[in-house]
Amino acid sequence: MRVLILLPPSEGKTAPASGPSLDLGSLLDAERLTSPRREVMSALTESSRRPDGPSILGLGPRSAELVEANLLLETSPCAPAYQLFTGVLYEAAGLDSIAKNTAGRKALEHHCVIFSGLWGILSPTDEVPDHRLSMGTSLPGPGRLPSFWKPHLAASLTDMAAQGLVVDCRSADYAAAWKPSVRDGVEIMTVRAVRIADDGSRKVISHMAKQARGLLTGELLRAVAGRTLPPEARADDVAALAARLSGVDDVEVSEADRQGRRVLTLVTR
Repeated sequence: MRVLILLPPSEGKTAPASGPSLDLGSLLDAERLTSPRREVMSALTESSRRPDGPSILGLGPRSAELVEANLLLETSPCAPAYQLFTGVLYEAAGLDSIAKNTAGRKALEHHCVIFSGLWGILSPTDEVPDHRLSMGTSLPGPGRLPSFWKPHLAASLTDMAAQGLVVDCRSADYAAAWKPSVRDGVEIMTVRAVRIADDGSRKVISHMAKQARGLLTGELLRAVAGRTLPPEARADDVAALAARLSGVDDVEVSEADRQGRRVLTLVTR
């Protein structure tokens, strides 16, 4: 039994200036996932060479040059995913600082999974190159990536999450690639964030939601590493930890829906 945190990747990345080249055999659950990873890599490379490559990848004119990274996947320097991804969620989580000691690295490796349009899933410590491919993309060949990855990821993630608590911080496209089931003895908690406006209404703001999920992720991993969060932690334990986050005024935990999922709402102002 364990807590398993599910994260999206980050559009914001810091490409490493040096590092080892890609080793697919070292990535999370390589035995199951190397073949589909190669299939997506090949399709991505071919799409990135096409004149309409930026359009296929959903990139605007100002971002078109970013597709060049996809042509160098085999040779570009790699960095751990927790260093490569540098968007709002990852900045708030502070995974780099968590990874500086043995207990923190173990928490990252055993209690956190990053979803990826290109790699399917990653451990935060997996070393990968800079790339551009969102899960919402439809690639010639594999097709819609959530549909492509769903059958490949099911066995890996069901094993990882079995009899534990899943804290789901993913956005919709990434959530579509795998939906945990309570039939496997999993308790499921989806994290959302809302801001209370001056008129009392509630608004979901993407930037703030990413930051709140990042803060929660970092606190959970530090609690796991420091053994202040028990291995058998349940949804109420996560809610209690979330209530202590800076900038969070209140937390709400819904009743389980028909699929056994509960929603943790972080309320800010």
